[in-house]
Amino acid sequence: MRRTLCERPFAVYAAGMTDPEERTADPVAGPDAVVLDAKGLRALAHPVRVQLVGLLRKYGPSTATRLAERLGVNSGTASYHLRQLGAAGFVEEDTGRGNARERWWRSVHQYTEFDDPQLADREPEATLAYLQSVAAAYTLRTQRALNELQTMPREWRDTFDMSDWALRLTPEEAASLRRELREVIARYRRDAPEQAATAPAGAARVAVISHLLPELDAPAPEAAPDAATGTP
Repeated sequence: MRRTLCERPFAVYAAGMTDPEERTADPVAGPDAVVLDAKGLRALAHPVRVQLVGLLRKYGPSTATRLAERLGVNSGTASYHLRQLGAAGFVEEDTGRGNARERWWRSVHQYTEFDDPQLADREPEATLAYLQSVAAAYTLRTQRALNELQTMPREWRDTFDMSDWALRLTPEEAASLRRELREVIARYRRDAPEQAATAPAGAARVAVISHLLPELDAPAPEAAPDAATGTP
């Protein structure tokens, strides 16, 4: 089990803010992704809604009662947020399940894409709230994996990794790194509940959570002394 823990802290797939002219189709998201607009961004700017969408994408259709049990909230809260997500187009009622007393919900998409700097500038509060909700969901997922680590089968326990590396890059190099990482991830089999039956024997869901975090408060390199005068 490899764990590279550095001195600095290490942090739904959230957002990459790039120049619109340089943006290309994300190789990870694919055709079953929703691209956030202002309405969608505001709808997802709540931690319970981000988690509800994530649960429906991971486990498939469910009811408000079952989702509420997973989140540790009451069913009324889950029902309210599911209706808000439905109005924004993220979830829909699964009419092939349930009955008049029990509504089932399913996710409309499998991925969320947010890569619009103009939208982020227009909706700074909603952008921050959304990204904070995604970060909170990532923290919960990491903690859940840590809690289950000792009871995992050895072959899966040995794949667990928490690492961070300190690089000094230009903005262009950082954008290139992000693009290359996504191209690597895109080479592997994506997961959705309905695809589990056709996956190879022994395959299980693996969450790859990547962060590329500019740390602009780090000290800048000092200028080298001038060879002739000895002054910087």
